[in-house]
Amino acid sequence: MILFGIIACSALIVIALVTILNTLTFPRLRPARPPSTPRVSVLIPARDEAAVIGDTVRRLLAQDYPDFEIVVLDDGSTDGTAGRAREAASGDARLQVIQGLPLPEGWLGKNWACHQLAERATGQLLVFTDADVRWAPGALAALAALMLNTGADMVSVWPTQVTETWAERLVVPMMMFTIVGYLPELAVRYVPWAVFAAANGQCLAFHRDTYAPIGGHAAVRSNVVEDMGLAWATKRAGRRLVMAEGGGLICARMYTGWPGVRDGFAKNILAGHGGRPAFLVLSAIFHWSLFLLPWMWLAVGWLAGTATLWPAFPLVLIGLGVTIRALTAAVSRQRVGDALWLPVSTLLMTAIAARALWWHYRRGGPQWKGRRVVHRV
Repeated sequence: MILFGIIACSALIVIALVTILNTLTFPRLRPARPPSTPRVSVLIPARDEAAVIGDTVRRLLAQDYPDFEIVVLDDGSTDGTAGRAREAASGDARLQVIQGLPLPEGWLGKNWACHQLAERATGQLLVFTDADVRWAPGALAALAALMLNTGADMVSVWPTQVTETWAERLVVPMMMFTIVGYLPELAVRYVPWAVFAAANGQCLAFHRDTYAPIGGHAAVRSNVVEDMGLAWATKRAGRRLVMAEGGGLICARMYTGWPGVRDGFAKNILAGHGGRPAFLVLSAIFHWSLFLLPWMWLAVGWLAGTATLWPAFPLVLIGLGVTIRALTAAVSRQRVGDALWLPVSTLLMTAIAARALWWHYRRGGPQWKGRRVVHRV
């Protein structure tokens, strides 16, 4: 146990240092006026999003940016999504609603929808955003300002996540836990290697003269984690990628309870590990070792009363893990107190990984909105 403790403590110290650095440097979207106002195309792929698309369109049309269009692509919806979008616009000419073409062989649905949207866009800045993303007043101007002021060719906004149920609170913040804890943001901005890249497909912005040369969504047509694929392509092309937290200006509630959280994360978690089940299993073992086993060590030592270096060593490991989780919560505007539930979050992520593996081996991949999602990266 002493050797395990030393290795785990060393790993946690490295993660803590990365987290502290990111806490100080991670960009946040803030109200700002851009130095110029190039035309912006806000591009929304929508499939059965009638419950949210109206509010999203109204929020976007209320933006004070002087020159933008909104293009919504109805991707075979059966719930009246297109009609809700048009109703929300009340005839505002800045909104276009188009019908998506049938899905070609070799494409995933969202990637095909985004490809069609890009072909219809007239702006110099292309902003791809999900139908359930909430845009506060001034958000579009703030995004344009961040992009122009940083010289970014691609911006990935990590929306401030709205989490209400316990399942959301314990699982959804683990996205930013991974990004803030494991990926130095300064390296994403300034180091040209593609290994230092990450992105969130809920809100991606590109200069048109970057999007086209990297191949756009056509280059990631069969990639489940197309956001990561586009980020890698941007870095490989020698372009600048900037990540930013939504700062409360761009927000999203991804799911509304455990079934949605479980299946939504299970849809992508295997692809996020390169589509390799062995990597996913190793990742689960790694996270158990750092964030769950120290709690078990503490409990076993208390019951046995004879554990070596108990309780100091497990308490140090637990303290490091909780501190890392709390710092990442602060960066991403989540509940800092939920850091104490880190071992439960680890167990829930393990359950999600298990579901992804079950889908992979027993069903040939997950189903999402009526379509089979085949893992290709």
